[in-house]
Amino acid sequence: MEHANEEVLVERRGHVMLITLNRPKARNAVNVKVHMGLGLALEDAEADPEIRCVILTGAGDKAFCAGADLVALSRGESLRPEDPAHAAWGFAGFVSHPIGKPIIAAVNGFALGGGSELALASDIVIAADTAAFGLPEVKRGIFAAAGGVFRLGQQIPKKIAMEMMLTGDPISAERALELGLVNRVVPFDGLLDAAFEMAEKIAANAPLSVQASKRIAMGMDGNAVPADAELWERSTREGAKVFASLDAKEGPKAFAEKRAPVWQAK
Repeated sequence: MEHANEEVLVERRGHVMLITLNRPKARNAVNVKVHMGLGLALEDAEADPEIRCVILTGAGDKAFCAGADLVALSRGESLRPEDPAHAAWGFAGFVSHPIGKPIIAAVNGFALGGGSELALASDIVIAADTAAFGLPEVKRGIFAAAGGVFRLGQQIPKKIAMEMMLTGDPISAERALELGLVNRVVPFDGLLDAAFEMAEKIAANAPLSVQASKRIAMGMDGNAVPADAELWERSTREGAKVFASLDAKEGPKAFAEKRAPVWQAK
């Protein structure tokens, strides 16, 4: 087993790379170490001709990923590295970091906020029957700026996506399956087996054919998706206002203090 760092574990099994977010006590929330560990693992997967598929999962049985580490944010810590090239990978080193190798998200528990955005940025999602998906950012004074606000509506019916984004309420794994947000729902104990079964089916096919198929389907040009550029720019413009607001500071602070937030709309 390889370790990108202690908070992201990387293991190769044949032609499949398994990446595990390893902060179970923090419900696998994303900090700067997770960003770097996951981003570098994707770089390794893309560069290694022996890797034909990637599986992303979380440690433990509670959470795939709880999204951004709001406690770290409340302390004023940055969730992104200072290096511009690494920061350009987007949230968790993942959401703006497309690679040609197919990525399967094995969602082992709740995937909230950035956790759902990791699933949305993956090519295939297999969920444990205990999983849940949601974008609760509006409950914290921020918004789903890691692609959630445009990807959710691309992948499920727009009206349902709007309800999820505006209420911040989650949906179950079964409901996500009905909506086409996930490919399969399986018992928790069989999650990784199901993910590897899918990955090995993909890996058995011609690698260049698989990767070309993904790049074309996803609109990739090199390691970018040009059609997404305007959406990311709009998200950045809105984020400049929202994330600098008093409400954006109040949300994580209230979360860390375990109290209801007091919004000021400024």
